[in-house]
Amino acid sequence: MTKLDLLKLLIGQARANGFAFRRWYVTRLGLEWISAQHALETLASGRVYYALLFSHEFAQHFWKSGEEITFQVERQTFPRTRPDGSITVVHRKPYTRRTAREDVWRYHLRELALVDEPLRYMKRFLRVADELAEDSTATPRPFVLDSLAATAAPPRLGPASVAAPRTRPAPDSVPAEVPQPHHRRIPS
Repeated sequence: MTKLDLLKLLIGQARANGFAFRRWYVTRLGLEWISAQHALETLASGRVYYALLFSHEFAQHFWKSGEEITFQVERQTFPRTRPDGSITVVHRKPYTRRTAREDVWRYHLRELALVDEPLRYMKRFLRVADELAEDSTATPRPFVLDSLAATAAPPRLGPASVAAPRTRPAPDSVPAEVPQPHHRRIPS
């Protein structure tokens, strides 16, 4: 995935949460708006995209306050001292994490400032096509670049940073092997 593709997805997710990309581009970067494609190419050139990633306005819309977010925790490998004094290497698999905080965007801006590659950090909060191939229930919808200039929010690619609360449907019938509760009648 190229830097330009990743920026399209990031901006699309923030726009779905109310981020006004065109207004931000004109006011914060002080550049003239020509087209959405030109704006994305300008951000992708050099490290201009840092202005977007570290913008409070973008962060507040990318990570909405108080709503549950879903992100991928990467694989971890670290040494650990056991009670007998021996040292073992612990390998943890990558996993999906969900969390909800009121100031989630501030937390992630602090974390973003500490990492060497901010785009790699941001990619953790997107479900991209290679991850969607593993999840057979999700169907990716194409992102249309022209939708950046429109007022309507673009379609999101899979469950993005804000996940809808999951509810378990009630069964239509109870299997025969499940014991039925006995109701005692209280004599009157």
